[in-house]
Amino acid sequence: MNPSVEHQLWMYEKMIEIREYEETMARIYLEGKLPPHIQKGLAFDIGAGPVPGEMHLAAGQEPVAVGVCAHLHDDDTVVGAHRPHHFAIAKGVPLKPMTAEMFGKDTGLGRGKGGHMHLFDPIHKFSCSGIIGASMPPACGAALAAKKRGKNWVAVAFFGEGATNQGAFHESMNLAALWKLPVLFVCEDNKYAISVEKSESTSVAWNADRAAAYGMPGVLVDQNDAVAVYEAAGVAIERARRGEGPTLLEVKTDRYLGHFQGDPETYRPKGEVEALRRNDPIPRLHDQLRRAGLIDDGTDQAIRARVSARVTEAYEYGRTSPYPQPEDALLHVFN
Repeated sequence: MNPSVEHQLWMYEKMIEIREYEETMARIYLEGKLPPHIQKGLAFDIGAGPVPGEMHLAAGQEPVAVGVCAHLHDDDTVVGAHRPHHFAIAKGVPLKPMTAEMFGKDTGLGRGKGGHMHLFDPIHKFSCSGIIGASMPPACGAALAAKKRGKNWVAVAFFGEGATNQGAFHESMNLAALWKLPVLFVCEDNKYAISVEKSESTSVAWNADRAAAYGMPGVLVDQNDAVAVYEAAGVAIERARRGEGPTLLEVKTDRYLGHFQGDPETYRPKGEVEALRRNDPIPRLHDQLRRAGLIDDGTDQAIRARVSARVTEAYEYGRTSPYPQPEDALLHVFN
């Protein structure tokens, strides 16, 4: 399933947007958390600065999000993991309220109460969770609801390769196959489950092979390439829409930043990230588009200008939005 010109350009622009968004957050997040604070001999203060709490960024993993979400409709559901921004952006979650949520502001998706690992946007049918493996059961629920209602909607669960060793993975795979649910399980294999290499935690070389145990197709995309992901995801999503059941799609991707911001990354071999960046998927797609005559310098500059404006506006909105009032602390929570 080859991508149309429209989809190729959309993927390219979204990948640039995701990368700029993540790199901007990487800088802002460290405000107040680095020297002179560290120079005073104090520990890294995760609560300091304008964006408190943990932060997991996805620079380098853009092809997984855009290659899958290019096929999705407004009524399709996406459930992300603890590293969720690229999925949210690709699904169409507005940048301004998403960013305000990370700043803990009242204009955020969750009124500033959820933070970056708990983004929830029912309008765009997107959610995520900080619990490992927690994307899969809700995706099965959304897929079951679509099937019960007689809709051709699909649900997508994104998760890391470390989550495949959780019980929720196996339970969800079994249930989805048994009931032929219209769900796509997408495993982002970035080699590391926090700091543990897959070879030290998982008994199989590729998690896509595990699909056979549940009677569903298992597809491996062994390159960090948006077009390759698009082609594989398209087949799986169309299969789900036809009522033929779930697919497990595994994508070998690359994480350029730490598991979390502030991660010393002592577990990574020296020079690993630099080597990975030499195969950056954004320049690769750019070169493909240029060879096909789909972009030139002017088009590329226009795309990057649009992206920069959107990202700048989103972060300005997040910084300047008001904080929730103290008396609102108990609103929108279970009693």
